[in-house]
Amino acid sequence: MKNLIKNTILTILIMTASACGSSVDKPTELAAYKKQMTELKKKISSLENQLQAEEGTSANVVNVTADIIRPKTYDHYIEVTGKVKADENTIISPEGAGKITQLLVEEGDKVRKGQVLAYLNTDAIESQIMQAKAGVELAVTTYNRQKNLWDQHIGSEIEYLQAKSNKESQEQNLKALQAQLAMSTVKSQIEGIVDEVFQKKGEIAGPAIPFARIVNIDDIYINAEVGESYLGQINKGDTTTVYFPALKKTVDATIFRSSMIINDISRTFRVRINLKNTDHVIKPNLISVVKLKVYKAKDVLIVPSILVKQDFKGEFIFIAEVKDGKTWAKKQYVQSVFNSDNKSIIKEGLKDGDALSPKATTKL
Repeated sequence: MKNLIKNTILTILIMTASACGSSVDKPTELAAYKKQMTELKKKISSLENQLQAEEGTSANVVNVTADIIRPKTYDHYIEVTGKVKADENTIISPEGAGKITQLLVEEGDKVRKGQVLAYLNTDAIESQIMQAKAGVELAVTTYNRQKNLWDQHIGSEIEYLQAKSNKESQEQNLKALQAQLAMSTVKSQIEGIVDEVFQKKGEIAGPAIPFARIVNIDDIYINAEVGESYLGQINKGDTTTVYFPALKKTVDATIFRSSMIINDISRTFRVRINLKNTDHVIKPNLISVVKLKVYKAKDVLIVPSILVKQDFKGEFIFIAEVKDGKTWAKKQYVQSVFNSDNKSIIKEGLKDGDALSPKATTKL
């Protein structure tokens, strides 16, 4: 049959060449070419149909490899960028003002909550405290004498009350000065590591001047911004994985919470993931890639998306059928409901046990 097609084409070409050699006028020559071309197309089409009838129809193919499909569980994930944070990341400043006379810590030191980090100059306040103590002693002595006299009904009540008021005033003044003295001692507010010391011995420290940074990264968390379209798919307690590109490290975790507010500019909401970090390998502000599950389907038929074709009737897949001891490809129309990660979930058209024909194409 193939030889017949070749002979037919050769015959027409010879006829065309003969016509070219004649002295016929051009319009007549053009009309002859068109007629020959039309006849050629008809003969080629007829011979191709005969050839297909002998070798198999366009809906079938012989010796097709087949993959059996079974129901599976499908999970779809998205990846978002997150940043490491620490709840206990504190800038320490002294409550009082004064010159730093002693600096007791260095960067990298581990400190306890309440541990003294530095002392400020206290000469002036200590002098005031000495004067206040003398005033308290005098006020107490005066009060005791007036009280004894008053108990014996000697003297006036106003003198007794004045002595009592003066004693209490002097005592309160002493307490205030002692509190100021305590403010001259710089203490750590948390347990952690001295990450940075901003001041040196001899410099003036004060409430508005940062002295040191103390961080505790035993417990850290990650903030990640997720698009609002996934709001209904992400919940507290969902499992996730966090990858740190700089460390080449992956950690399993769960979602601690999601924010109650959508960012009006980025149209995202914040997800928080808590992590243990006792080895201190993960640092604050480190970038991470958070993998979040946003879709899950059980007992579904999944096929590679590349096998799902489409024509004017809709989506279709070639499935394998065994007939007369041979495997043939059959065009099967289907309906997909989810396509992602180069995979498609088929809702209709396939059933458990069907065999796919991965090597079949739309040319079959």
